Amino acid sequence: MAPLRIAIVAGEASGDELGASLLQALASRGVVVEARGVGGPVLKAAGLESLFDQSDIAVMGFGPVIRRLPLLLRRIRETADSLIAWRPDLVLTIDSPDFCKRVARRIRAGAAEIPIIHWVCPSVWAWRPGRAPAMKPYIDDVLCLLPFEPAALARLGGPTGHYVGHPLIERLGDYRPRDAAEAGARNETDRALALLLPGSRQAELHHLLPVFLETVRESLRQRPGLRWVLPTLKRLEPEVRRRIEAANLPVEIIADDAAKRAAFRQARVALAASGTVTLELALAGIPTVAAYRVAGWEAFIARRLIKVPSVILPNLILEERAVPEFLQEEAEIAGLVPAVLALVDETPARAAQIKAFARLEQRMRDDGTSPSEKAARLVLDVVAKRRET
Repeated sequence: MAPLRIAIVAGEASGDELGASLLQALASRGVVVEARGVGGPVLKAAGLESLFDQSDIAVMGFGPVIRRLPLLLRRIRETADSLIAWRPDLVLTIDSPDFCKRVARRIRAGAAEIPIIHWVCPSVWAWRPGRAPAMKPYIDDVLCLLPFEPAALARLGGPTGHYVGHPLIERLGDYRPRDAAEAGARNETDRALALLLPGSRQAELHHLLPVFLETVRESLRQRPGLRWVLPTLKRLEPEVRRRIEAANLPVEIIADDAAKRAAFRQARVALAASGTVTLELALAGIPTVAAYRVAGWEAFIARRLIKVPSVILPNLILEERAVPEFLQEEAEIAGLVPAVLALVDETPARAAQIKAFARLEQRMRDDGTSPSEKAARLVLDVVAKRRET
């Protein structure tokens, strides 16, 4: 049988990891693959021939995009034209919707017979639902990370969605106690380790970190033994350190991935910004309080656009308010402090979250097959159908 030709377009590091996991899953099945497209170091190490450096298109924010617009438009044309000429068995675009959708549309226009799959469903279930039907002309299938997304795509008239699972499922061992020492640390109440996770964007630090630090201050007044740890990114570490030193609080800062995972394995409670990290915490089994703040004008718009009952991923998946959430004006120490402290001891609130997180894991595991294996199976099915025609 001829090698399987897969075109992969991944515009950022998270997509790189997903694409590499697919290639590894195919290789474990004994499938010979030729992979070409756009990717970073992880995908290239897994066998992808990248047309150019991924950093050319890995830009975020209105200003940086505008400054690099001529290069981005050229890379879109070059990517689509090169892959059309290569004639792959399948095109897989991963996340990076602004870049990927433009590449996919050009490929569909130039080679309509090539199947196109997109991995990571846009949050059409939360806002801008019109994106779902707009995808259908140039995306055949969507690989979904969250179990409710296939039904949302069907309801909104989008492409066919397939739940493959979140990549976190394949890394649960990184976030849960590995030995007696880590389990003992997580079970410690008098010297409980508490995670402080204010987000990874400058705006989040601006709006959320001040109230988080005041929550730390008051929690330490009531429970002096708490050990607060703040995992952050290296690029944010100087600012985070400056803010914590200015507040004169005993918060440990870590900016190393391995140290972050070790902190998760030992943590007993967390105060976190809304985002994917709340799903990490839930799957790690760490009872959590979630909060979020944005500028007033952003909140005004968001309340009119967002169509979901919660902004916390574990709550959306479970269809219940398992994780308490404090948004905008509710994100004050009067609510945050008692909510956090209620999770430190063996309380009904803590027990309820742990039980809810067990249900969450069961729902996300589905049939027990890993996300990368499910993705590989779907890719092979789509290619087999195409080769039969």
